[in-house]
Amino acid sequence: MPPNTTATTGDKPGKSGRKKGRKARLIVLVLVLALIGGVAYGSYWSVSTVRASFPQTKGSLTLDGLSGPVEVRRDGYGIPQIYASSDADLFMAQGYVQAQDRFYEMDVRRHLTSGRLSEMFGEGQVDNDAFLRTLGWDRVAKKEYDTELSASTKKYLDAYAKGVNAYLEGKDGKDISLEYAALGFVNDYKPAPWTPVDSIAWLKAMAWDLRGNMQDEIDRALMTSRLGPKQIADLYPAYPYDRNKPIVREGGYDEATGTFKPAAGASGSGTAADGGTTDTSDASAALQSQLAGLYDVLDDVPTAVGVNGHGIGSNSWVVGGQHTITGKPLLANDPHLSPALPSVWYQMGLHCRSVSDACPFDVTGYTFAGMPGVVIGHNQHIAWGMTNSGVDVTDLYLEKLTGDGYLYDGKVVPFTTRRETIEVAGGKAKQIVVRQTEDGMPLLSDRDDELVQVGKKATVTTSAPDRGDGYGIALRWTALDPGTSMDAVFAMDRATDWKDFRAAAKLFDVPSQNLIYADTENNIGYTLPGKIPTRTKGDDGSVPAPGWNSKYRWTGYIDFDELPYEYNPERGYIVTANQAVIDKDAYPYTLTTDWSYGTRSQRINDLIQQKIKGNGKISTEDMRQMQLDNSSEIAKLLVPTLLKIDIGDPDVRRAQKLLEGWDYTQDADSAAAAYFNAVWRNILKLAFGNKLPKELRVEGQCLWVDPADTTGPVDDTEKVRECGSRDADQAQPDGGDRWFEVVRKLMDKPDSDWWTTPRTGTRPAAHNRDELFKRALIDARWELTAKLGKDIDTWSWGRLHRLFLKNQTLGTEGPSALRYVLNRGPWKLGGGEAAVDATGWNAAGGYGVVWVPSMRMVVNLDDLDKSKWINLTGASGHAFSSHYTDQTGKWADGELLPWSFSQKAVDDSTRDTLVLKP
Repeated sequence: MPPNTTATTGDKPGKSGRKKGRKARLIVLVLVLALIGGVAYGSYWSVSTVRASFPQTKGSLTLDGLSGPVEVRRDGYGIPQIYASSDADLFMAQGYVQAQDRFYEMDVRRHLTSGRLSEMFGEGQVDNDAFLRTLGWDRVAKKEYDTELSASTKKYLDAYAKGVNAYLEGKDGKDISLEYAALGFVNDYKPAPWTPVDSIAWLKAMAWDLRGNMQDEIDRALMTSRLGPKQIADLYPAYPYDRNKPIVREGGYDEATGTFKPAAGASGSGTAADGGTTDTSDASAALQSQLAGLYDVLDDVPTAVGVNGHGIGSNSWVVGGQHTITGKPLLANDPHLSPALPSVWYQMGLHCRSVSDACPFDVTGYTFAGMPGVVIGHNQHIAWGMTNSGVDVTDLYLEKLTGDGYLYDGKVVPFTTRRETIEVAGGKAKQIVVRQTEDGMPLLSDRDDELVQVGKKATVTTSAPDRGDGYGIALRWTALDPGTSMDAVFAMDRATDWKDFRAAAKLFDVPSQNLIYADTENNIGYTLPGKIPTRTKGDDGSVPAPGWNSKYRWTGYIDFDELPYEYNPERGYIVTANQAVIDKDAYPYTLTTDWSYGTRSQRINDLIQQKIKGNGKISTEDMRQMQLDNSSEIAKLLVPTLLKIDIGDPDVRRAQKLLEGWDYTQDADSAAAAYFNAVWRNILKLAFGNKLPKELRVEGQCLWVDPADTTGPVDDTEKVRECGSRDADQAQPDGGDRWFEVVRKLMDKPDSDWWTTPRTGTRPAAHNRDELFKRALIDARWELTAKLGKDIDTWSWGRLHRLFLKNQTLGTEGPSALRYVLNRGPWKLGGGEAAVDATGWNAAGGYGVVWVPSMRMVVNLDDLDKSKWINLTGASGHAFSSHYTDQTGKWADGELLPWSFSQKAVDDSTRDTLVLKP
C-alpha cells in the first residue's frame, strides 16, 4: 500500500511477480479492512470511533512547555491562524495544530523519507524502503540538523517537534486517525515521537519529485535501442527562444566581475551554455538494459508531490503597480502537483502578537503538514511565490564494477559501505548493504537483482573498460549533500525587503525554484537560487555518463551572485511558468538542456500584454481569470489543417465539424475540446508512440514488430508481439509542450517518416501527414463513441477529464468499501495539458487528471486582506470532517476564498477559538 495518490494501472511485465507477491501479502489486511468497511456504521466503526480523532477547536487545553497562552483561531473552512507572544510558543503551537489535523499524513511522510514504510505496511514495502535507504534522505537531513542549520532554525524545529509530541502524548492510534484504527487490526504499530529531522527530510522528498531532467536522461538513453541520433533529436527540439520568452529578459552576465547584472547588457559568450553533446559512446550500449531496470525501480518509489518527476510545473507571475488598478503589485501562484487527499498544502497564519527581534513572525500562506514555517505566502511587507526551475541537478553514471570497488581513471577505488536494517510489520527484519562511491554517489543498481545481472551481461563498445564484474548505475544529486533550505524558509518568512529576500534565497539550495517577489513599497523581482553544478565543456548533463572517466565529474557550483535575477524590470511584470530562465546566449553556464517549452508562460505573457495594452490596468479578479485560462495552444496550430482533411464517413465528418468555429477553450462542457484532445492523443500515438521502445510505451499496449527491423511497428501480418511496460500516467508521448514543439517543427515536413504508420486491422496505412491526420480523426471518433456514446451532442471534455482524489495508502489499495469511505470524486474538469489552467493528463495513457494546480493564490500588496486563496482539498485529513474536501468544489469552479491577515480581518472571520495554556 504505497503512499502514492494515483491509481494503480496493473502489473508491469518483468515485475508482475513482485507486484502480485506484494498484493498477496496484503490479503490479510484487505480482508480485515473489508470487514471494517462492511460494518462502517456497526459496533466498531461507530460515530464515536470516527469522531475520537477530530481536533478540539474550542475552549482551552494545557500544553506543557509553553511559556504563555496561545490562541488558535479557525475560520469557516477550519484554516488556523495562530497568535503567540514568543517564537518558540508559536512553532510549538504550529506543531500541535498540524498534528491535530494531519498527523496520519505526517507519519506516512516521515516513513517515506526515512525508508521505513515497512514498519507501517509490512513486507510489500521492503523494496521501496531499500531504495529510499540507499538514497539516504533522513541521513542527509540529520547531517543538516547537526552541522548546517542555524541555532534559531534548530530552536524552531525543536519547538515544532515538541508541539507534535504534546498532541501524541497519551493517545492510542484510534484517537489520532481512523486509519490507525484499521492498521491496528493487523499489526501493533504505534506512532513514535516526532523529531526535527522528520521535518527536514520532507524537503528531500520535495526535491526528489522536482529533481529536473533525470527522467529525460533515462528516456533518451532508452530511445537509442530503437531510434537513431537524428530521430531522438527530433523528439527533443531546441527551446524556442524566439517565440516563448524566458523569465529573465533584461540584464546579463558580466564577465568582468563574474556576477549577474540585472541592468547590464548580455556579455556572456554562450559557448558554455551550448555545451555540445556529452559523448558517452563507451557507455551507451550498457546503459540500454541497465536503465530499463532502473526505471522499474524508480517507478515503484512512492511520490511525494509529483508524478515521479513527470509533468511537474507551476505558474507564478507578478505585475508591478504601474499596471494594476490599486497602484501596488499583484502576485499570483499555482503550483502543479499530483492530486492528493489531503492536499499536499496546509494553509495557516503564524502571528507574533508583537513583532520584534525576539518574535519576528507575522506571516500567512501555505506550508506542508510536518514542517514548521510558511513555504509560500506573504508577511506584512513582502509576498513570494515559487515554480520549479527545472535546472539540471542530477546526473547518472555507469560505473564499471571490480570486486568491492569501481574503476576510476584507471584505478580500482573501494566503495564506502553501510548496513541498513529494515524493520517489517508482521515479518522478519531485512538487511541491505548500501554502496557509495568516494564522492558520495549511491549505487542505485544494487536495489534490483535484475540490474545486477544486466550489469554483468551488458554490451559495451571495445573502447569501454573490460567487463569484469559488470556495470552499475550511480546517482549524483545535489540534495544528497547537507544544505540550508530549512534556514531559507524561516528567513523568507521574516524578510522585510528585497535585500532580505535575496539573502534568504541564497540559503535555498534544494530544490532549486524560481522565486518571485513583490513588496508593499511597490517593488517586484525574481531570483534563481539553488546549488547548481558546473560541468566540463562538452558535458551538458543530458545523458548518463561513463563513471570511470573523471572528466565527467562535476567541477563545482555556480556562485549565487552569478545566478540570473531581475528587479523592477522596465516592462513592469515577471512571468515564471517553468520556461527557460534566460536566453542561452546571454549566460555562460548550462542550467539545463531540458526546459519546459514555454507554452504556459508565453500565454500568460500574452494575457498580461493584452490587458495592459493602451494603459489598461489589472485587478485581482483579472489575475484569477488568467489562472483559469484553458486555451489550447496545440489546437490553434492543428485545427486549421484538421478542418482541411477530406472525410467521407458522415459520422466522422459530424465530429470533425465540432472543430469549426471552436475558440480553442477547453471548458468541461465542451464537446469540441473532447474531440480535439482525442484527435491529438491519436496523432501522438500513430506518429510517435508506436515507434518508441517498449520501455516508454503504456503497459499492455502491444504492437507487431519485425524482429529483423526494430525501427518501429510493422503491418500486423507480422507475428512478433511486443508490449509496453510503463505505467499509463508516465508513458510517452505524454502530450506535453515538448510534443507541441515536436509537431510544430514537423508541420512543414508533410512527407517526414514520422507521419507514417502501418495498417491496423481495417484501418488504412498512412504515408504522409494528412493521411495520418485523417486516420487520427477517424480513430478519435470511434474511441469517443466507445467512451461517451455515438451521439456527439452528449460529448463533453469533463466526462473524459475527471479528477479523483484518493486518500493516502488505504484509499489506493484498500477494499472498495473502504475506498468509498476515504476517497472523493470524481469532478469533471476543464483545462488541460500545457494550458495555464494546467489540469494535466497523459496522452499516452488516457484522459484522466494526473496533476493539478494544487492551490491557487493572488496576493494584493495594496491591501493584504483583499488577497485571495484556495486549496485543492481542505484543512483536515480526517475523512469525516466537514473540512476534508470543503474547498474542492470551489477550487474546481475556479473560485478563490477570502484570505484574512490583519487582526481585525481574522477576528471577523473566526468561527472557533482554542486557547493553548502553559
